[in-house]
Amino acid sequence: MDFFVTILHFFQKGGFMMYPIAIVLALSVAIAIERWLFLSRVESENRKIWSEAAPLLANGDIATVEQLASGSDTAVGRILSAGAAQAKVDRHRNEVETATEEALMEVLPAVERRTHYLATFSNMSTLLGLLGTVIGLIAAFAALGNADPTEKADLLSRGISEAMNCTAFGLMVAIPTLIVHAWLQAKTTELIDSLEAACTKFVSAAARK
Repeated sequence: MDFFVTILHFFQKGGFMMYPIAIVLALSVAIAIERWLFLSRVESENRKIWSEAAPLLANGDIATVEQLASGSDTAVGRILSAGAAQAKVDRHRNEVETATEEALMEVLPAVERRTHYLATFSNMSTLLGLLGTVIGLIAAFAALGNADPTEKADLLSRGISEAMNCTAFGLMVAIPTLIVHAWLQAKTTELIDSLEAACTKFVSAAARK
């Protein structure tokens, strides 16, 4: 209980700029959780369908691959479905490669969506913290003008302490957000690489020169 009281006291002493930083924190957490759940689900689904499609491709059974992929809404399933459909019409390498690349470009926006906002929110929280500090210091020095000389030191130290709380909160939001962004970006890149590898393997298995 004391921990939450300390956090509340810290937040209250930071001034009104703590609220925009708190909003940035809430948005960052929401996006991070949504992206983590989405990427984990897509990765799991892709791995499952690829484990079934890979042996079929190795045996050159494109028709069964198409049947398998047509019933799947996964990223790999859409790529395999597009490639297999093209292979039925024309199995020249360029044509099959183009079909799989077009399918890949269609699924990439969903994979890459919103992750980049985390880097923006990290910068925003840092800048909002600094802005809150500057505003707090301006208010503190302005209050010294009409203060009693015996109270000036106390007012100044109190004002600086409150201003620093805003900077501290901004950095406490920015640093974890930046780390999570880097982790999710790496996870996204790994997923995209796996999709590109699936395109290449399908083309190699299904296309003719």
